[in-house]
Amino acid sequence: MSSVVPELPEVLRQLLASEFAFVILFLVFILEGAMLLYVVPSELLVPGALVLIGPEYLIPILAVAVLGATIGQLVLFTVAKRGGRDYLLTRRWFRVSESSLDRFDGWFDRWGPIVIPASNAMLFTRGMLTVPAGFSEMSPREFIVLSAVGTLIFESALAALYIFGGRVLS
Repeated sequence: MSSVVPELPEVLRQLLASEFAFVILFLVFILEGAMLLYVVPSELLVPGALVLIGPEYLIPILAVAVLGATIGQLVLFTVAKRGGRDYLLTRRWFRVSESSLDRFDGWFDRWGPIVIPASNAMLFTRGMLTVPAGFSEMSPREFIVLSAVGTLIFESALAALYIFGGRVLS
């Protein structure tokens, strides 16, 4: 367990040391993937989990991150597919402007499905192509694979920065 964890309240320390830590992390990543987690930048989730749960759990943390975020993105993809553009733009929880959505639609139209893993692997555009993919004729199966690949690249890069960056800085 990380040296940061003993500074936490006892209840939180016990929760992070239990099997429930991964359940909580999984639920957080579902919210992040569905673009509903506005209080924490997605770039901090895996490094934060490595700090709080421990770097020795790198592989399970990455697995939970990829699975949870992919499920969350699949939910948003499905809502976009079934509800459509006008429906999403009227929802208060959907915090993407019409002009931004137009730009992401253009990216998807120009580059096709490859933008799903590419956008999932980049800062600031992560998950933004989920909605245009939902508007398209893309199958859920294809979306799941492309989304998971991009998320794995993104989360692995963040984990590597934390692990190797910590060695460089110490």
